[in-house]
Formats: sequence, structure tokens, C-alpha cells
Amino acid sequence: MGVLHIDSTRKNDKLIVNGDIGLVLSCRRAIRFLKDNTTYVQTGESIVVDIEGNVNKTMERLKTAANYANCTIEISDFVGEDVARYVSEEAKFADFSQMALDIRENRCNMSDFSAFRDALVANLSNRTLYGLQMLSAYHLAFAQNACNFSVPGAGKSSIVYGAYAYLKNLPKNDRRKVDRLLIIGPLNSFGPWESEYEECFGEKAKSKRLTGGLSIDAKKQYFYNAEPAELTLVSYPSIISLVHELTYFLKKQKVMVVLDEAHKIKNTNGGIVAQSIMNISEFCSARAVLTGTPAPNGYEDLYNLFKFIWPNKQIIRFHIGQLKDMSRAVNDIRVDFLLQAISPFFMRIKKSDLGIPPATNHPPEIVPMKPSQRRIYDYIESRYIHEMGQMVDHGFHSDLVKARLIRLMQAATNPALLKQPLSEFVESEKLDLSVIKDETIMIEEILRYSDNEIPAKFEAVRDKVREIIACSGKVIVWSCYIKNIVSLQTYLQTQGITSKILYGATPIAGDALVEDDDEYSLTREAIIKEFHNMDCPYSVIIANPFAVAESISLHKACHNAIYLERTFNAAHFIQSKDRIHRYGLKPGVETNYYYFLSEDSVDYTVHERLNQKERRLLEIIENMPIPLFDNNFDDSGDDDIKAVLRDYVQRTRTDQHHR
Repeated sequence: MGVLHIDSTRKNDKLIVNGDIGLVLSCRRAIRFLKDNTTYVQTGESIVVDIEGNVNKTMERLKTAANYANCTIEISDFVGEDVARYVSEEAKFADFSQMALDIRENRCNMSDFSAFRDALVANLSNRTLYGLQMLSAYHLAFAQNACNFSVPGAGKSSIVYGAYAYLKNLPKNDRRKVDRLLIIGPLNSFGPWESEYEECFGEKAKSKRLTGGLSIDAKKQYFYNAEPAELTLVSYPSIISLVHELTYFLKKQKVMVVLDEAHKIKNTNGGIVAQSIMNISEFCSARAVLTGTPAPNGYEDLYNLFKFIWPNKQIIRFHIGQLKDMSRAVNDIRVDFLLQAISPFFMRIKKSDLGIPPATNHPPEIVPMKPSQRRIYDYIESRYIHEMGQMVDHGFHSDLVKARLIRLMQAATNPALLKQPLSEFVESEKLDLSVIKDETIMIEEILRYSDNEIPAKFEAVRDKVREIIACSGKVIVWSCYIKNIVSLQTYLQTQGITSKILYGATPIAGDALVEDDDEYSLTREAIIKEFHNMDCPYSVIIANPFAVAESISLHKACHNAIYLERTFNAAHFIQSKDRIHRYGLKPGVETNYYYFLSEDSVDYTVHERLNQKERRLLEIIENMPIPLFDNNFDDSGDDDIKAVLRDYVQRTRTDQHHR
């Protein structure tokens, strides 16, 4: 590793770089960065860089170029006052970072920690944080800019409210004081943030949702209000058109900005949402980044997260290309340096830290198909398996193969779905419909199916639901296909079982809706809130894991989940399980998962593959400081389709042997 020596001219208008400048000059990325971001000339054995009014930015840019060239920087003892001040500030920040790390490692100043805890007793009147929540809230309040990568159910919103309660109640002249919260997150997180506020503070939040019900002009005008709401909630896509107004708002108010489900800003390739968030980061009074999956694709996903919380500091000393290399390499020694750099500014609570009693995964219930379903399923399985088998030498990633696999999984639960276009499922699976020709398969039998049979799985679910309700229990039924969600609700209604449904089309309450409105009763918030009541008129919710597998909590009311069907997506599967298995379960409560598999079908393969993926994912989540997942791990990739082919061959050989 080379060394660059930094000095300044007598006028303090330029920085002089000596030392191993050959490493910089021979590094194309470093030179390109200097050309794009500085004004410099090479004079003999030196590089002379114009300061151009801001020594801090110039020094940070030199550090970036040095990093690209694999060099460290040393500062001369004779630099100008501005550079000396920068060096002093960097030393102070290093001390600050060490103190934040000490808190993270539970090496707290006990006097300060006791004062923080007392402040929460006084100001977070309705909620007592458990040990790791308290430590995380203290860490966030101290750092003011931090990430929380805890698992779902660890109480990240309570941690934020704990830190906010402390910072809000600081004296007016304290530079750390904040008095408002801006939550940027998915629409389905708005209700939980408001309800969590009430549970923490014992009163309803004075909140404002900037949702689709408001015009863009109304949203813009809101940020010019002299007295905006204490809690403002806005979605990621909305930020794009509000950057100017948000900048004004953040300059005028003392705002703690929270990025919920912050992996949505991981795009480092010029994504417009991510760039819009970065444009406002400099003006936040405090910043919190929340996500349980900080690096779903690789370490490069961390770059924007830490750039947001410290926009004027270079927390991650590696560029995007290096981070991508580190993700692909096995045991890359640079990973340790990365973790050391970011450790002062993130907390992470694992599921094993929560002390939740283990859930009960009941053995799968095997459901024999009825005659018509059996004929339809066997026909399309033999045909599609043959087609997929022919593509074994060409890879399985074509949209046609994925579409065939979806059709096979649909037929295993309800052949009536084969009448539906794939368009209802295409968004979650990211398919290109232009290459898919949905051929007519046993068209007459499929068209008549709903008239001739009730899917056997529907009846099996009915029996299990009745069993749970008879014991005064509540249950959530997970289904992947919208038609099945609606059809199952209709069928259960004919059997005397009332249910509500949650999927992408279930509306989210806008700011204008109040609880007395008829429209409010149809929203996700109203359904979930009523479901928690003891006298709720329904004990069953039917939901789609793609739409509501995050940002809702049902564990206080519901302890049973039934899986009508599943795809190969392990992330959605684990997220759906976490809806009822979270911190806060009462002692003695047992959480139950029930799985229904159609006999002799692809359901077996899905079940086994999800078991394997879940074990691997949980091992990664529990054992890695930053959970790093294979980019294709949760997709219907080659391994999934090979497993479908293998299991089909084994099953059909066994059937032939028995005959």
C-alpha cells in the first residue's frame, strides 16, 4: 500500500500531493475521479489540487482517489489553518466513532446511560424497552446517525421512538435536539408507524400521510407549513418530485429522518429514488436507516446506506467495484476492514437474541387430489416437465420456463387458476409476457373445473380453520395467487366461516380517512386493527405474502398460520412466518405453522427446497455480522427447476414400479 503526503501552499488555496503519486497516476479510476471532481495539475513529482473554497470536500475527494489507488494519506505538520482544522475534526470524529462503537459493544458510560434510561421512563411513557432495544435506542440517540439491521420483530420502530423521545426532550439550545420525525417507507408501513407511536407514547400521533390521495401541489405546499405535523409519512417514489420542498422543510425544522425498509435505496447505478434520497441527506438533523436485509445482493448494497447517514464522511473506504469484488470473493481480507469501518454506526438484533419460544412447524398434511384436478395436473406436468427437460443444456432462466413452473404450481392447488392470465402474477416474478404463449390445455375440463369440483386443498383448509376456531384461535391463511385468495374467501363464506383478505389491491388508509368513514373499514389498517379485538366478527385473514409479508404484526392476536400454497421464494416465506412469531408473545403462547401439499405434485419439491433455503438463510442471518445472500438464492433458478425435474423422475419411476 502506497503513502501520499499532503501539504498546502502558502496562500492555502491549493493542496500539494507528494509521495507515491505514481500509483495514483497509473490508476485509471483514481485519475478519472480527480478529473471529474477536482481541478489539478501534475508538476514534476507532485500533484497540485485547487481547494476551490471547501477544504473538507477537497480532502474527502483526495481520500477517495487515494483509496482507488490503494494508498493512505499523511498530513504535513505545516499545512494551512483550514487543512489543520479538517485534520482536527477528523480526529474528533475518530474519537466519536470509538465512543459509538463502545456503546454498540455494551461498554457504556453508566452515568450517561442511566440518564438516557431515566429520560425514556419520563418521556416514553407507555413502553418499556427490553435490554437490547434500550441499548440500540441509546446508540442511535448518541450517534444521531445510525443503521439498524435487526431481524423483523425486533422492534426497530420502538428503538427509533426511544431515541426520538430522548432527542426531542433535550434543551432548546442543545444542537442535537430534534422535534419532528419524517418516515420514508412503503405505504403499508404508515399504519404500523402511527399505531406504534400510540403504543409508545400513550397518545395518537399528530401525523400527516402524503399519499396518492393528495395532489402533488398539496404535497409540496405541506412542506412550507410553519407548523407541520410531528410525524410525516411519505413513500419512496414520492420523494422524486419533492426534493426541493423537502430540502426547505429540513432546513427550517429539526427533523429526524427515518428510512424504513431502506434496502429500497441500495441502487448505486443512478437509481432516481436513491439519488433523490441522497440529495436531501445533508439537511437532516438526525438519520436512521432500518432494514433487516442490508445486503441482499452484496456488500455494494451497503454503500448508499452509510452514505445517507454520514453524507459528509467517507465511512466506507471502498468504491463500488471493490465492494462487488468482495461480495464475489471467498474470505476476502478486505471484508474485515469494511466491518471495522461501519461497526460504530450499526446495530443488529438477531432472532436468537429475542428469547422467543420456538414455533411449531407441523408435519405437512398431504391432500389427495380429486379426479378432475388429478387429470389436469398429470397432463400439464408431463407436458411441461418434458419441455423443461429439453432445455437442460440451455439453462432455465427463460421466462417461458418460469411461466410453465408457475402454471404447474397453480394446478397443484386449483386448476381454475389456469383460466387466469399470468398478468396477475407477472409483477412479483418479473416475467416478460411477450415471450409467453398460454396454450390451451385440456380446455374443456379446465373451463368446467369450477362447476365440477371444489379444490381438495380448500376443504382441507376449511377443516383446519374450524379446528382452530373451535379452540378460540385466530388464523392467517397465506396464498400466492389472487384468484385463490378471493375464491377461498367465497368458499369459506359458504361454509359459515367469515374472513377478510389482504393483498395488493386492499387499500391503504389515506390521511383524509378517519375511523368513522365507510371507506376506512376496507383498508388494511382497519382490518388488522379489528382483527386484534376480542369481539372481532372474523377469525380468519387470507393474505398474499408478496404484498403484506412485511410491515404488519399479528402476533398479539393470531398464533396460527396455514399455507395453502407457496413458491420457491424463501425471503417472502420467512417474512410471512415472522408476522405471528415476534418479540412480545405472552408466556405459554404456542405459534403453529400448517402446510398443505397436494399428493404427488410439485408441492413436495417446493416444501423441501424452502426447508433447505430457510435453514441456510437463518444460518446466514444468525452467524454473519452483515447477512450476505446469494443474488439468485431466492429466485426460481436452476437449482429449483433441477429439483422439480429430479423429483418428478423419482416419483414417476416409483409409480411405475408399484404398477
